[in-house]
Amino acid sequence: MSTASDVRSGKGHRDENFPVASRLLAKRHRPAILAFYRFARVADDVADHPTLEPDEKLALLDNLEATLLGRSDAENEAVGLRAALAQRCLPPRHALDLLTAFRLDVTKRRYGDWAELLSYCRYSAMPVGRFVLDVHDEREEIWPASDALCAALQIINHLQDCGRDYRSLDRVYLPLDALAEAGAELEALGEPKASRALLDCLQGLARKTATLLDQSAFFAPSIRDFRLRVEVAAIQQLARGLTVWLMKRDPLSERVHFGRAEFIGNVVIGIARGLGKRPAAVFSGRARETA
Repeated sequence: MSTASDVRSGKGHRDENFPVASRLLAKRHRPAILAFYRFARVADDVADHPTLEPDEKLALLDNLEATLLGRSDAENEAVGLRAALAQRCLPPRHALDLLTAFRLDVTKRRYGDWAELLSYCRYSAMPVGRFVLDVHDEREEIWPASDALCAALQIINHLQDCGRDYRSLDRVYLPLDALAEAGAELEALGEPKASRALLDCLQGLARKTATLLDQSAFFAPSIRDFRLRVEVAAIQQLARGLTVWLMKRDPLSERVHFGRAEFIGNVVIGIARGLGKRPAAVFSGRARETA
């Protein structure tokens, strides 16, 4: 396997928990965001590949960086992002931060405490929101609110996938001190159903994630671009809904991902909040548009 593209999982932007470059955004912004997503997706696939050796993964991530910085043309996704950045005169810093996170995924399998997990999110999640804001020419002053939302989205994914991450990759994002405080063993992540202690740990982490969402509550209203503001409001609602589920359900044995109807319902509620309307008014407006 000579390039990162050779190890693609086949997962695309429509397979994610949260909207990526949805049609809520202005058409002119979507290509750059999709280029960034494709770069992140292929790097993530490299880091999570089940059979590649760590040295092979790191070499492919290095190739992505070299191509992004113009020292090579070997990696298609990096060439595409490089062109998108050049077109908008944007630096590669957010994509380089993501590569830091993916290298951590290759070399680091445990996180000691909440602060260490948030430090990981600084590279794995926060650059995504910052890039989207840069594409929309938004102010850096609102980065902290974006960072809180992006960290919450990342940790929601960690909680949803904690069993699979442990079984498939021997990777545990749950802070070790939280597991110890709850009296939960790492091995419990490999069971078909969470123990009471593990469930206490997971639900406690979901509550901490809710505090991140509280910190990001004023993110959407602070965004100048109307369409981005509406999309962020929708994402915020999806995150809150999933966090409520994670406070009540067992991700090892129960469904903690939205089905299509639940996804659409939460998106509509979020859009309504972004527009300052009641959800029924949004449904009514959409019905008129499609009539």
